[in-house]
Amino acid sequence: MKIINRVVRVVPVVLAVSMLQAIVPRPAPDQSEPIAITGAVIHVGDGTVIEDGVLAFDQGVITYVGTDANSPAFFNHQVIDVEGRHIYPGFILPNTSLGLSEVSNIRATNDVVETGDINASVRSAIAYNTDSELIPTFRFNGILTAQITPQGGLISGSSSVMKLDGWNWEDTLLSADGAMHMHWPARTRRQRNEISGQFETVDNEDYANQVQVLHALFQDAITYTGSPVNLNLAAMQNVLSGEAKLFIHANDARDIVNSVQFARDYEVPEIVIVGGRDAMKVKDLLLQESVAVIYESVHGLPAQSWYDVDEPFKVPFQLHDAGILVGIGGGETALDSQRNLPFFAGTAASYGLDRETALAMITEHNARILDVDDRVGTLVVGKDATFFIAAGDALDMRTNQLDEAFIQGRLLELQGMQQELYERFYERYAGQPIE
Repeated sequence: MKIINRVVRVVPVVLAVSMLQAIVPRPAPDQSEPIAITGAVIHVGDGTVIEDGVLAFDQGVITYVGTDANSPAFFNHQVIDVEGRHIYPGFILPNTSLGLSEVSNIRATNDVVETGDINASVRSAIAYNTDSELIPTFRFNGILTAQITPQGGLISGSSSVMKLDGWNWEDTLLSADGAMHMHWPARTRRQRNEISGQFETVDNEDYANQVQVLHALFQDAITYTGSPVNLNLAAMQNVLSGEAKLFIHANDARDIVNSVQFARDYEVPEIVIVGGRDAMKVKDLLLQESVAVIYESVHGLPAQSWYDVDEPFKVPFQLHDAGILVGIGGGETALDSQRNLPFFAGTAASYGLDRETALAMITEHNARILDVDDRVGTLVVGKDATFFIAAGDALDMRTNQLDEAFIQGRLLELQGMQQELYERFYERYAGQPIE
């Protein structure tokens, strides 16, 4: 048995040298030998915590999770003692344009929104850019899996779940076209008053027409026979059959009710609410219809001026306590803020949720909602070895410090442009007084 009595740091130092050119780290090579990590605090992702635990994996798949560090099964393993470090399943970020948008004000770097209201035939997977400079910044916070989602219009298209490591979109694909995204039209909208210059809430005069467009789409999709070829109607067939879930983006209570009733009228089997700011107001409907919620406003402002300032922090606990399957997302925040997903969960953990349940909302729950829970989301034998090792609590920005991360057993290079710049200027200015 090969023993390495040190904290895990298996990336050769020479790899860090390549980052001097400040380019995106190259994809990791396949796992070359079985590995057993011992002495860890293992957060399984389903609420279970294993002290002084052992996690073993081979050929990218978890083979053991437990406490027997002296098992003969590890004789041919590389054994790594992490001395009380914490092991977490990779965090799962739903509803993100990561890899579709690079610099928001440069049109050529954005492949997020198609023109028109109905774009059911759009597939985000084929537009995903594995060389995005944003991806390493997400991985460094423990986000290793993401649902890459198109935006815009009433029907935006299909999202796919991707591993955040690979040479091309085919390499990174974990689950293809698992959800169709519908943006339910809001009854009101915000606009600037031309006289006062202040923003105000006004009625959406196009609401009825927009809803009618959706009715026409679903009615045509139900009767579609395949001829003549219509790519949008063909793409809707998976939603009607239940092979793909319908992700409804809605926040207002009335919009949530209307959109869920709309989908049920057309017998859509699988529905998820994305956003869900007012989900607690309609919790009985969501429970009755078995609708899951991806809540995205943890760090948002209260919806009304008379709400408590910490009202958004409490909603994940309230929804969970009501019996609704709830995951936490960050899609309503700016793309460069979505890497704060673990800290959204950390905030929710301070307002009612216990820490392991909050963790489950960005691992197991999100995996179940995205239908990838057979591969990721929890550290269970037979699932992908997609996890990371952290110095402390990964839901706290002070201790979310990754030592190593693995996707399907492949050791990632975490050193990125931001870490290089930090080290460069720390070396230059460390120890000098701040003026």
